[in-house]
This record gives sequence, C-alpha cells and structure tokens, in this order.
Amino acid sequence: MSTQKPNNDALWGGRFSEATDAFVQEFTASVQFDQRMAGEDIRGSRAHARMLGVQGVLTADEVNQIDEGLKQIEAEIQAGEFEWSIAREDVHMNIEARLTDLIGDVGKKLHTGRSRNDQVATDIRLWLRSQIDAIKGQIQRLQSGILTLADEHADLIMPGFTHLQTAQPVTFGHHLLAWYEMLDRDYQRFDDAQSRMNRCPLGAAALAGTTFPIDRHFTARELGFDAPTRNSLDSVSDRDFAMEFLSAASITSIHLTRMSEELIIWASAQFNFIDLPDRFCTGSSIMPQKKNPDVPELVRGKSGRVVGHLMSLLMLMKSQPLAYNKDNQEDKEPLFDTVDTLMGCLMSFADMVPAIVPNADAMREATLKGFATATDLADYLVRKGLPFRDAHDVVGAAVGAGVANGRDLAEFSLAELQAFDARIEADVFDVLTLEGSVNARDHFGGTAPNQVRRQVAEARARLG
Repeated sequence: MSTQKPNNDALWGGRFSEATDAFVQEFTASVQFDQRMAGEDIRGSRAHARMLGVQGVLTADEVNQIDEGLKQIEAEIQAGEFEWSIAREDVHMNIEARLTDLIGDVGKKLHTGRSRNDQVATDIRLWLRSQIDAIKGQIQRLQSGILTLADEHADLIMPGFTHLQTAQPVTFGHHLLAWYEMLDRDYQRFDDAQSRMNRCPLGAAALAGTTFPIDRHFTARELGFDAPTRNSLDSVSDRDFAMEFLSAASITSIHLTRMSEELIIWASAQFNFIDLPDRFCTGSSIMPQKKNPDVPELVRGKSGRVVGHLMSLLMLMKSQPLAYNKDNQEDKEPLFDTVDTLMGCLMSFADMVPAIVPNADAMREATLKGFATATDLADYLVRKGLPFRDAHDVVGAAVGAGVANGRDLAEFSLAELQAFDARIEADVFDVLTLEGSVNARDHFGGTAPNQVRRQVAEARARLG
C-alpha cells in the first residue's frame, strides 16, 4: 500500500491514503457561503491567540506574529484580493492555511486548544449577534415612521374591521399604532434571543474540551460575550439560538405580511384609502392605467422564504445525536438568507410607510356605509337603563330597517329611532356621529385622538 500523502490542500489529510473525490470535495465544502463570516472568524482567532499567550501556551512573539498575519489576511479579504479555495473546505481552513503561508509554522499553532466545531459555533454567534443589532435598528426606523404618520393622522376616521366587514369607527393613527405594537413585540423577541445566545462556545474544542490550560472566561470577555457556555458537548452541537432567531424572524415576517395585505387592499380602486408613492410601485406591460403595489406584495411573498428556512433548520436539528454532525453545515445558508430577506423587507417598509398618503374622504365614506356606530347606539341604550342583550336586539332591528331602506342609523329621524325604543332622545345623534364614536373611546389603548397622541408621545420616549 502506498504511504504517499494525498495530493490535496486539506489540513487534516494525515490519516487518509487517497485524495477526496473531486465531486465530494465540492459537495462537502462550505467556503462558498461561510466566507461571509471571515471577519468574525479572524476576530475569534485573534482572541484565542491572545488567550493562549496569556496562558503561556504561545510566546508573546508568536502571538504577535499571528495577530499581524491575521490583520494582513483581513485586509486582503476587505480588498477582494484573498484567494478562496474549495479544496480548503471552509472559511476557517482557508484563513489558517493563508496564515501559515504568511508566517510559517507559527501559523499552525493557532489551532491549539480548539476545533472547527467550537470555532464555527463561535463565529455564527458573533455574526448573528451583529446582524440582530442591524435588524433591531431597522425595526425602530420603521416604528419611528409609523409614529410620525400616526401623529399626523390621529383624527382621521376610518372603518375598523372584523372579518373584513365594517365594525366600528377608528382613527387611522390608532390603526397604525397597532402596527407599532406588533413591531415592538418583534423587537423584544430579537432582543431576548440575542441575550440568550450571548454565550461563548470557544474552548469547547471538538466536543470534550481540551487538555491545554485555556481560560474560556478570557476569550468570552474579549469577544463581548456575557460568559462561556457551560457544557462542551452542548456548546458545539447547540443551534437553538439560530432556531430562535429564525422563529423571531418568521413572526416578524408574518407581521409584515399583515401590514402588506392591508396596504394592498387599501391601495385598490375598490377601497382607495391610501396612495402609495410611485417609487414603491410598478406598472403593467399591457395595461397603461395600472399602478401595482409591488413592494408590499413582494414583502408578503418573501415571508414564505423566511418561514421555510425556520422549518428547514428545525428539520435539520431533528433527531441529531450529540455532539457535532456534518448536517450542521446546512445551518448557515438558511440563516444568511433569512437575515438578507428580513433586512430588505424592513428597509423597504421603513422607507415606504412614512410616505403613505391617506385619502380622508374615501375613508370617511366607507365608514358611513357599514352601520359602524351600531354599537354606540347599543351602549347609549344601556346607559338609559336597558340591559345590553335587549339593547343589542333593538339596534339589530334598527340596522335591519336601515339595510332595507339603504340608510345609515345617523340618517334616521328621531321619531324613526324612537319607534324602536322610546328611551331614545335627541342626544342620540351625539353618539351616532363618527367623531362622537371615536371620541367616546377615551381610555388607555382606545382610539380617541387624544389617546393616540398620548400613545405616540410615550412610544417616542421609549424609542429614545
């Protein structure tokens, strides 16, 4: 049997008697996509080298050579001059091989006391931590735009819907604040997930730790983690933080689809509640009159990718035995694409929402069509001493008459209303107006304009 070492660039080839098949080499490589974590990989390596120096595993000169070499590699990557090799499999081996090219055998000492297993687990957490910061920033930018629009239109009346049927009058500002609240919970979920993932796996090595005298608390501090992870097996095999992120991203995407659907409906000729600026729309190649709400439609569609990535990662982790398995290489592409997709959706909404122009006349006309103040009439009768269930029946009969005659309750005469219940007096018309209806809901969380403005002010103070 030949003892010749395989002719490949792998840094683990000593045990193998033949080179990896060319197809298998390409099939199993991850450098095509994980090179995006190069900055995090270099940052982790520099912290690891400093720790080895403090612990006396490396000399001060060796640490300095490694640090300078990694700085040069980082500059090459940023300048687009770094040569990535599939034969070296992943971002970690590419950087380590280049470091050895630059500084010789000292570069081979960098991997002392660690494995690619804890290395990649650290890199992903570092990368995702910074991406969550960016996502939270975009959420707050969108929230700020929503608050500006809500404050400007705190008095604008529109129909509130249940089952997409006119229910009660609300203000446009109040409706927008519902969007704000959805996003506020999204922000909290990302913040919570980020806090839970901020533990450092570095030093767990392949699965059992290392025999070298490492200081995992040192590297955790150097990399801005709250603490090192507690169990070496779990450290290298855990992807809970990624699943939790994708779950939060999926919920945010679903929220954006709800907003998108409303914008699409409102912008239709049948509703005509809003006008979306031309820069967020496109036309038709055959119908010259068309103005298509492409941005909200595309955001609505992209939610499928994000939710699909969550399902993909859940299935990836299903039934995996401890510790690390090659399956986990498949965690990165769904994660990367989710970040890119969600960032794009949030950025487009943050640009678009503040530029929405509401059509006050169309909103008011629609609110007047659906007996939106029927509940106000029932509440009025309750205040006159009628039990609510009886009041409900009275108003139901009045609405039935209105449907038959094509008139809203506010268009009935006093005598006509009194025919349904003698308790009704002239002051009833104060509650049957749209303004009277929304102003009457003057409590915490209500749709009254002054409540909307108060909520906007409080939300702005929270945003800072």
